[in-house]
Amino acid sequence: MAETAAGVGRFKANYAVERKIEPFYKGGKAQLDQTGQHLFCICGTRVNILEVASGVVLRSLEQEDQENITAFDLSPDDEVLVTASRALLLAQWAWREGSVTRLWKAIHTAPVATMAFDPTSTLLATGGCDGAVRIWDIVRHYGTHHFRGSPGVVHLVAFHPDPTRLLLFSSAADAAIRVWSLQDRSCLAVLTAHYSAVTSLTFSADGHTMLSSGRDKICVIWDLQSCQATKTVPVFESVEAAVLLPEEPVSQLGVKSSGLYFLTAGDQGILRVWEAASGQCVYTQARPPGPGRELTHCTLARTAGLLLSATADHNLLLYEARSLRLQKQFAGYSEEVLDVRFLGPEDSHVIVASNSPCLKVFELQTSACQILHGHTDIVLALDVFRKGWLFASCAKDQSVRIWRMNKAGQVICVAQGSGHTHSVGTVCCSRLKESFLVTGSQDCTVKLWPLPKALLSKNTAPDNGPILLQAQTTQRCHDKDINSVAIAPNDKLLATGSQDRTAKLWALPQCQLLGVFSGHRRGLWCVQFSPMDQVLATASADGTIKLWALQDFSCLKTFEGHDASVLKVAFVSRGTQLLSSGSDGLVKLWTIKNNECVRTLDAHEDKVWGLHCSRLDDRALTGASDSRVILWKDVTEAEQAEEQARQEEQVVRQQELDNLLHEKRYLRALGLAISLDRPHTVLTVIQAIRRDPEACEKLEATMLRLRRDQKEALLRFCVTWNTNSRHCHEAQAVLGVLLRREAPEELLAYEGVRAALEALLPYTERHFQRLSRTLQAAAFLDFLWHNMKLPVLAATPTPWETHKEALP
Repeated sequence: MAETAAGVGRFKANYAVERKIEPFYKGGKAQLDQTGQHLFCICGTRVNILEVASGVVLRSLEQEDQENITAFDLSPDDEVLVTASRALLLAQWAWREGSVTRLWKAIHTAPVATMAFDPTSTLLATGGCDGAVRIWDIVRHYGTHHFRGSPGVVHLVAFHPDPTRLLLFSSAADAAIRVWSLQDRSCLAVLTAHYSAVTSLTFSADGHTMLSSGRDKICVIWDLQSCQATKTVPVFESVEAAVLLPEEPVSQLGVKSSGLYFLTAGDQGILRVWEAASGQCVYTQARPPGPGRELTHCTLARTAGLLLSATADHNLLLYEARSLRLQKQFAGYSEEVLDVRFLGPEDSHVIVASNSPCLKVFELQTSACQILHGHTDIVLALDVFRKGWLFASCAKDQSVRIWRMNKAGQVICVAQGSGHTHSVGTVCCSRLKESFLVTGSQDCTVKLWPLPKALLSKNTAPDNGPILLQAQTTQRCHDKDINSVAIAPNDKLLATGSQDRTAKLWALPQCQLLGVFSGHRRGLWCVQFSPMDQVLATASADGTIKLWALQDFSCLKTFEGHDASVLKVAFVSRGTQLLSSGSDGLVKLWTIKNNECVRTLDAHEDKVWGLHCSRLDDRALTGASDSRVILWKDVTEAEQAEEQARQEEQVVRQQELDNLLHEKRYLRALGLAISLDRPHTVLTVIQAIRRDPEACEKLEATMLRLRRDQKEALLRFCVTWNTNSRHCHEAQAVLGVLLRREAPEELLAYEGVRAALEALLPYTERHFQRLSRTLQAAAFLDFLWHNMKLPVLAATPTPWETHKEALP
């Protein structure tokens, strides 16, 4: 396989997480503060606080018990937030700082299902699954009232807007509304008009009128002075929330007089405005296509002039209250992410296909989200055309759609095509120019769809809706589901990967079979052409990635490393490396030349279905079944530069250290060695000090002038040195100075001193025993030497001297 010169020396070594798009709302209550700047919503064990302008989660508040949050409420003055957990604990938060100011037991015998503040922000009412209603004084920290008598779960509580009237309204499983007097500590009235659960209570500005909504498809107007129903309005849908509008004309919403008007949100997925007096619907929002649009929650922030609604698929929609013009969309929860793609000429946006018929487009800079409706079943795959403005999606609804993003970032559907008889599981756009796309389906066929010229010549949406696409070629390619299709960089070849364990190569546009790639033991999830070489990569459920030669269909290389199915593969670094993602939740970076796995990225907790690389090859995008979308940044160059700078700094410091030792400036040398955090370098300095003729005095004087943190580091290093008999003398010398010159209470205050002493004792004892044995041996040798010395004898004359004396 040819290796491109451009790729040499430009291998990637690592990616770091740059950004995460994670779930922040999983259903239930959502609330705006009075200014409309912050949005509060429940996500499992946390209450998340979003900054509306940027869409960023500012804080995530979680109680100490780490149990699911069952209810929360923000006080009308925006100062106090109270949360209730499944562990029957209530927490009062200073939410701006993210700290709990008070924690107390709810005293309910079952979890708190709902809560509400009074208009003065001093009283809090909690309704429990035990049928009890309790009232708490938030300022003085005690319970003031306990109301019994509601059957089943109390799922709704609300204070009267006039604080002088001291009234609380609640509703439970019997669909009745109970009016409680805080003054008399009794139930004043039971209002019965609904036949199923009451979902919301809202009051008029003067406090004389109350509106209730229910799942029995009616809204009821109540006169609170007589506690009688004055009007029942059939709204023909199960209502989850009703909001009384300010009594002022708003022509855009059909409010032409100053009478009583209210807005409903329910299972039809649209907002509607009703005139209370006549019971007529005066405004109906345009119904968006697709399922999952049922509205589950709606609330009005009057001061900010904003209306917040939540859909069944966990999207939060923010409207301008007077015109119902959509201002912001937030995707709270994406369930399983099935595919992700960069969008825009500069990869400024991200498209996410999750377990939903809706597509979500996120602008990376501002976190703004756009929710695209069109498909009627789950979207399975995505692909983007070369220039980045057009992209395609295919779904379980057996159709394919083409979308266009304009320069303002708005996305609309411009074309659609149908013809497959089963789910369309994969799509690939032409590579050279925006001329065609190919889809693969569970019906074992691929279809080639040419793009109409009208689509390419216009920059706006067609006047009569999306253009209909016509398939030019249909080819049965495999015996089982087609999981992946890929178009070659020259637009002349097509590769298909199937559940039948084979990949096939086809000539475009007629789809003539050129060859078969056989060798995988299980089905194929992904096929991908190399951008530089005549090579095809395949990823399989057998946990391997294979590279194939297009000329002879032979297997060139096999990459093994994933513990489970490999779901996606992509070429990076100009075709010299691969990125792969698997059902083990891992993303791996491979270098093709030596079959080496350079890096394993572990940030997902479940199957990584989506993988895409940016045009500049400097970022990667992954989406997984854990509902997370992660943006990865190539940090190879940054890390290499950092490592080089670190090495250069080490060389400079080492030279400085050598100079200091040469000049016998031991204090500076020791301080510098400790700052390098290298025990061996510090040991070298200690040895240099001990080689000085005045060793003990020099070492003691130098050590006593060190800072406490430096002495702690020295003690830490001593533990390492003391394990080796060659270096134990330096360790013991340092310990000796510390023990002699430091007060015991000061030594005990050192960080990690207990662990250090525990590690030092056994080795010190061993060194002591070794030295004792050496001393004993030396004493024995001395004794032996003295006993082996011969006594000094008188000199004996030699025979020659004797003979000489005998001569005359």
